[in-house]
Amino acid sequence: MGGTRPIPIVDVFAGPGGLGEGFSSLTDERGQRAFRLALSVEKEAVACQTLRLRAVRRHLAEAGDLDTYYELLRGGIDRATFDGLPMVREAFREASEEVMNAELGKCPAVTVDSRIRSALAGETDWVLIGGPPCQAYSLAGRARRANDIAFEADEKHFLYREYLRIIRAHAPPVFVMENVKGLISSHHGGTPMFSRICRDLAAPAKGLSYEIRSLVKRDEVFGLVPDDYIIEAERYGIPQTRHRVILLGVRSDLSRRPSKLLVEAARQVTVGQTLAGMPRIRSRLSRGADSAEAWRDVVRSAPATVRGWGVGGERQVMAAMSAAATVASELDDAGGAFVRKRASLTGAPKELSAWLDAPGLGGVIQHEARQHMASDLARYLFAATFAQEFGHAPKLENFPVALLPDHENARDIIERRTPFPDRFRVQCAHGPSSTIVSHIAKDGHYYIHFDPTQCRSLTVREAARLQTFPDDYFFEGNRTQQYTQVGNAVPPLLARRIAEVVHGLMRSRAVQARERPEKLAEGRAA
Repeated sequence: MGGTRPIPIVDVFAGPGGLGEGFSSLTDERGQRAFRLALSVEKEAVACQTLRLRAVRRHLAEAGDLDTYYELLRGGIDRATFDGLPMVREAFREASEEVMNAELGKCPAVTVDSRIRSALAGETDWVLIGGPPCQAYSLAGRARRANDIAFEADEKHFLYREYLRIIRAHAPPVFVMENVKGLISSHHGGTPMFSRICRDLAAPAKGLSYEIRSLVKRDEVFGLVPDDYIIEAERYGIPQTRHRVILLGVRSDLSRRPSKLLVEAARQVTVGQTLAGMPRIRSRLSRGADSAEAWRDVVRSAPATVRGWGVGGERQVMAAMSAAATVASELDDAGGAFVRKRASLTGAPKELSAWLDAPGLGGVIQHEARQHMASDLARYLFAATFAQEFGHAPKLENFPVALLPDHENARDIIERRTPFPDRFRVQCAHGPSSTIVSHIAKDGHYYIHFDPTQCRSLTVREAARLQTFPDDYFFEGNRTQQYTQVGNAVPPLLARRIAEVVHGLMRSRAVQARERPEKLAEGRAA
């Protein structure tokens, strides 16, 4: 690492850029960038569009022209006009070099290696980051495919080998690999996948070895166990109970240098703190004509569905639902691509507020409510009110009969024949959210807003906030694609904290490199 130049990062299986955003945002004690994104490799074309636009945003910010980007987000200029601006054209040219749309494992290795070498431009001090696709290791994915004979042959079991191949070919001094918690218990052909992956990463090639470290626990006398590599995001200032395996690989020539551990936050950050200042919006109706008045009629009629519930809190819940429905009658805005009302962050911790806030934007992007069936509006109103009154989200067994979904799965859940009782899940205001996953793109039932007066699931922007994407982080594509990108990402603020650990390691390497010639000279003089 020469001088004050930022350390290059190669981000593979990049998704929409959560890891890369965290690393590229870090500055050193002089306020200079600690890392630069040299290359991001991602197979999904729409995620690559997101990565390119974010690269353009970084370019414009460095040039002191961030308002041009904000004008695009505000709708002040259209995309064609924005793309045609000379400075933006140049930024996109650089972004096209930074982002590679390719599927690792199918794209020829020689092509990938060529792009990596070009991006590094001879730099030998750099960092490899990324998370190979995790469906084959996730508990939900394994449950869905328990009786699928093709599951054992699924290539996703071995996409980590593409990560390994890059390590073998390019020998980065440090790497960071992320995957789901289910990796710890995953087996293939009778072999634990976690042990196999760690063994392969520790010795990728003859003469090349790595120490596989935990970011949250030191390797003491008795060594580490697999659970020591799990990072529980809510313990580190992230408003989400996201538990992921993250491996820190340190090449043997750096392994004598200790690395710091992530510092736990003083207290958990809650959903309420993170979302409380967002503009209040109503949901939409998916069947029949949608209008504010039609929506109000549905919400006003919802409390009646609880009558005859037969539970001790029936009157209490009905009264609270009726009160919420009255307040809901004031809402007529369902949000949109840009809501011209700044999202206050006064309730959030200072660090998170500073990280998320985009004060020059003047509003909120991608904050548009989904459409919901009238029956689901009643369920959402009940569930959010129940959570507000009793302090926890209701299970399906707690629902009034009139609000139970009329399908076999619901009956199975009630009769305890399936392990998924959280068909409708409120993200309670007083704690971190549950894990934001890509399934949020399919329906919002598991991501119900805590405020019963809004009677809806989370918007793309709210999900992005819980993932700690800055408020000016724009996700390309249609709304389903936007949700998918948000759910597939590493929380950028967590990535930034990991970047601090990595930067400390790389800086100690630079000091070591400077000291080595001096020691050699002293030896010769002696």
